[in-house]
Amino acid sequence: MAMDFARYLKGAQSDTLGGIQQLIMLGELAVNRVLDKLDPP
Repeated sequence: MAMDFARYLKGAQSDTLGGIQQLIMLGELAVNRVLDKLDPP
């Protein structure tokens, strides 16, 4: 969703939103990894 919105922005704002979106995805991966260790499938 963030990347869809970033397409409408120009220059530095688009780059900033892209970076924020990457941080969100990394956070999601980290949380999923912790959850896998707490409750293995």
